[in-house]
This record gives sequence, C-alpha cells and structure tokens, in this order.
Amino acid sequence: MSNKVAIHTLGCKVNQYDSEGIAAQFRAHGYEIVDFNQKGADIYIINTCTVTNISDQKSRQMIRKAHRSNPNAKIVVVGCLAQTDPEQIEAIPGVNLIVGNNDRSRIVELVEGLSLNQQTSVVTSIAQVRRFEELNAVSFEGRTRAYLKIQDGCNQYCSYCKVPYARGPSRSRTPQSVMEQVKAIVEQGYTEIVLTGVHLGAYGADLEPASSLSKMVRTITEVQGLKRVRISSVDPNEIDDELIELVAESPKVCRHLHIPLQSGSDQILEKMRRRYRTSDFRHIVNAVRKHVPEIAVTTDVIVGFPGETPELFAETYAFLTEMQLAKLHVFKYSPRAGTPAAGYPDQVSSQEKEKRSRALIALSDQMSERYQSRFVGKTVQVLVEREINGRLHGHTDNYIHVSFPVGDQDSTDLIGRIVDVRIEEVIEDHSAGILL
Repeated sequence: MSNKVAIHTLGCKVNQYDSEGIAAQFRAHGYEIVDFNQKGADIYIINTCTVTNISDQKSRQMIRKAHRSNPNAKIVVVGCLAQTDPEQIEAIPGVNLIVGNNDRSRIVELVEGLSLNQQTSVVTSIAQVRRFEELNAVSFEGRTRAYLKIQDGCNQYCSYCKVPYARGPSRSRTPQSVMEQVKAIVEQGYTEIVLTGVHLGAYGADLEPASSLSKMVRTITEVQGLKRVRISSVDPNEIDDELIELVAESPKVCRHLHIPLQSGSDQILEKMRRRYRTSDFRHIVNAVRKHVPEIAVTTDVIVGFPGETPELFAETYAFLTEMQLAKLHVFKYSPRAGTPAAGYPDQVSSQEKEKRSRALIALSDQMSERYQSRFVGKTVQVLVEREINGRLHGHTDNYIHVSFPVGDQDSTDLIGRIVDVRIEEVIEDHSAGILL
C-alpha cells in the first residue's frame, strides 16, 4: 500500500485546521504523514488558497513542486482554489484528484479509489451546502497550541472577496460537537485553544436554537484543564457586551482581539461593502479597553483599494495613528476575477500600493513597540512554544512574543507549559525577559 502522505497548506488558520483534519483521517487508516519537502511521498496533498492572485500562484507552484518530487505519486488538490477554479487545476500536469470544500471528510476513500493515470474532480456547488463539515483534528504537528474550527463560510459578500464563493454560506459546528472536540484536545495535553472560522462572529446564527460566539466561549471556559481560549478574529459589529465581559472577567479568555478594519476611510468601507464604519470600530475598541486596559487589539488593513486616493489613504493612516493598536496586518489590494471590485474604476498602481503598504508596516512597528513597552518590568505568563539558539520563545495571552534564555532548565520540559517571565526590554519585533 502507498502509505506516505505529504501535506502542504496555503493560507489561513482555517485551512491549517482543515489540513490537520485531513492528516488525522489518513493516520486513522494507517498512513504515515511525512514532510512535504521530503522526496518520495506516495501521496501529495496541496490545500490551496485563493484570497489573492499571489495565493493562486503559490498554490500552482506547490502542485508542480509535488509532481516534480515524485512523478509517480498521487497528487491531490483541495481547498479554496480547487473549489472556485477546478478547471485551472485540471490543466496542471500530474494532478489526480481535485476536491472542493465540502467532500474532504471522505478524502481517504477518494484517494484509495484512484489510479495513477486517472484524474477525478469532486467539486460540488458550495453555495447549496448548509451543514458544517466536521474534520476532527485533536493533534497539531509541531504546535503547542491547538486550533478548533467552529464555523465555516460567509454571507457577507464584501466587494473585493472571493471567500463566500470558495467557502459557501455561513454554517456553525453544533455546541455538542464543539465541546467534544475541546475535551479531546485538552486530553491531548494542549493548554490553549484558538477558535477559528471563516466568519467567526457569525457563529451560532444558523443553529436551532440559535446561539452566539460569546455563549459558546463561555461554555468552553468551563472545561477542566483548559488554560486559555483565544478568539481569532471578530468584526467590530459582532462583539457584544457578553464577549467583552468574558475577556474582562474570565482568566481563561485571552486578552487579545483581532478586529478587522480593512480601511480607515468610511468612503472606502462603503465601497468595500463592509457592514460598519470607523465610528463603530472606535466605539468597540474604546469599550473593550475600558474594561480590559491591557488588551491587545490587532487588525487587518487593505491598501490600494480602487478609488483610494492619497487623501483617503491619509484618512486611514490618521485613524490608525489615533487608535494605537498593538499590530497591523497589511495587505495590498488584489483584484479577484468575479468580484465587483475587480471592475471598479480608479484602480491603484502597484507602486502606490507598495508605498502605502510600507508606510503602514512602519506605523505598525512603532505601535507594536509602544504597546510592548508598557510591560517592561512586569511579570507575564508565557506559553512556551519552541527553542531557538539557546532561547525559549512563546506568547502571552495578549499575544506578546517573548523570548528568554534557557539557562539551566531542560528546555524540552518547559515547551508546552505556561511560565512566569519578567520582561526586561523590547528588542525589534519581540520582548526579551528572564524566567522566574
């Protein structure tokens, strides 16, 4: 039996979770998961992303790399590019199986029924899917924190985004299934769980009876042995009072909220079809900070959206300077075929996008250093993740990257544990301290 499987994942944390769920299925059937860069795997699985043109390009590159690594291997392409453009993937030499975003739970069966000289496409209409596909992952290779996908799909249809076309409508994991997975993950020894979803703030709206993200988080915090629950991303108009209360009062809910902004210009937000304005973002950030002064608020920003004049970009820069967030994730607008924004007039040049991106990255660096400096001299709790050149690295609950010297400690004994570290200084992109 061909028993070595290599998996490469492109894109977001949701994709990472899906890949772990695929790996778990193969392990359960006796397959060995090997490094993707290792030549000689029998099956290569590429979990694709299509959020930008560069994502498409990287996905195609990894498919070709897999075929070069072993021309006699079965090449399987799954995920968002497979869902939205299977014809493009069919044209790449060596591809045997294309699976969209709703048939991955039977991927082992599909692969085993495949011959090397055969090409099969299993891509159903994602727009008709109403049920959450459970890809259960409770072990995360090389990671000290676990991910748990509790929601998939999106109903927003922002003017620039292909995700609803790739992931389908919003659908939630049932509370019973969520709790089963949380308990199984904790039994594996993980102390932190990151809740993920394509549109996480929509969790529960499609369930019967309806639920919400805050209700689900509150239930999760009751699990014995779990130390941290991290919420990956929530839109500003979806953060309710209960969620703020949980972050403020529960020692298990991480003091870190990633709240996507995308633009600091109301005119651009309207063109993007975002369902909030800068005043909503300001209000919710101020409300959260009032209850949790040390919270880290991070965000996403897109530069170079069609019609973003220098004056409108200046509005974004000024708004972000006012908000003083902990970190910005900056993206250059990428026209996606089939989305309304791709046909908008006044497209911004690549050179201008690059210039604006550099400006916001520099602002992010300044804000990050300013935020981290607040904790110099303080004792923080760090989940130890890895050792690099004699120093251990990890993150606090408010997502400060901290390193400290190993010293006389056995580093393998500390990895995966939460330890007390006193912050001594901020060094470039992270904080340095000493173990207490």
